[in-house]
Amino acid sequence: MNSYTNMGVGAFLGTVFVLMSVSIASEGIFHAEAPETEGFAIVAEDSAPADAAPEVAATPIAVLLASADAAAGEATFKKCASCHTVDKGGANKVGPNLYGLVDRPIATHEGFGYSAAMTEFSQGGTVLWTWDHLNEFLLAPKKHIPGTAMGFAGLKKDDERANLIVYLHTMADSPVALPTPEAAPADAAAAPADAAPADAAEAPAEAPVVAEPAAPADAAPAAPAETAPAEPAPAQPATP
Repeated sequence: MNSYTNMGVGAFLGTVFVLMSVSIASEGIFHAEAPETEGFAIVAEDSAPADAAPEVAATPIAVLLASADAAAGEATFKKCASCHTVDKGGANKVGPNLYGLVDRPIATHEGFGYSAAMTEFSQGGTVLWTWDHLNEFLLAPKKHIPGTAMGFAGLKKDDERANLIVYLHTMADSPVALPTPEAAPADAAAAPADAAPADAAEAPAEAPVVAEPAAPADAAPAAPAETAPAEPAPAQPATP
């Protein structure tokens, strides 16, 4: 009985010894020291604050549309064609059909399911797709209408955005009138610096010329009159 016990204890101790030897050997073979500097650091990206101001276009849309090109805008629309149609009666795709979009009430196109953010922004369909709303939305969709399902990043170039808007404006039964840029205030005309006074009477009168009296000439002393010497009377002849 004692022999079996001794054999069992010996087997257990032998197994422990073998496992410890394997562990020590593995540690020596596969040991990897920690690098002195990390290959890269994982930094959590700060999310934009919820109340961040939306991105605003620097140039008014009326000014941009004055030089916009509808043909160029049709080419730009190819970026939108995967999600939208623009022909009359066109089908809704990922986004709604855009025919007659300008001045159409927001989130009201028939048969399309809008996001909650777009529906809330429309205020029951009372807010229209005005020129300004289109300009700001196409510049940065998720900043103009936070929470919109539209995943498009936006058109940052002013001319490209204006071309697209003027093209969408033409795709309607009765296109609305384009906005007119505000006229620049006229500069006030400056009065000429050398303008003469309007009233001649206000001009200072010339001082009268006064002749100065001539200095009195020094009187030369009168020269004494020369007395002519009297001629001697002729001598009388003596009487013989």
